[in-house]
Amino acid sequence: QVQLVESGGGLVQAGGPLRLSCAASGRTFSSYAMGWFRQTPGKERDFVAAVTGSGARTIHADSVKGRFTISRNNAKNTVYLQMNSLKPEDTAVYYCAAAPFLGATPTYRDEYNHWGQGTQVTVSS
Repeated sequence: QVQLVESGGGLVQAGGPLRLSCAASGRTFSSYAMGWFRQTPGKERDFVAAVTGSGARTIHADSVKGRFTISRNNAKNTVYLQMNSLKPEDTAVYYCAAAPFLGATPTYRDEYNHWGQGTQVTVSS
């Protein structure tokens, strides 16, 4: 079982940076692909980025490519989402998630079986 706790959300001005962290419990963290999703009220939870268990490969949604970077530190059981050049449309609740696939970068919600509680990111114009 993996428990996930996000942190780092908050209010930031457009154009600014913010880094989200997601701390995971358990001794098998490196066996899981990790992902970030985001959701706004009344909309579906959308894929943002994913990283393989080793951290060697990543994938980012087109909407954040070049601005956001996912990474992980397996020694610290933590995955990060560095967000730069933030836009008001990035405002959402951000969730980290774990998928039991070692070498993959899953992009579909249903592939993930562990979720954090979410952290609010608000970008002001």
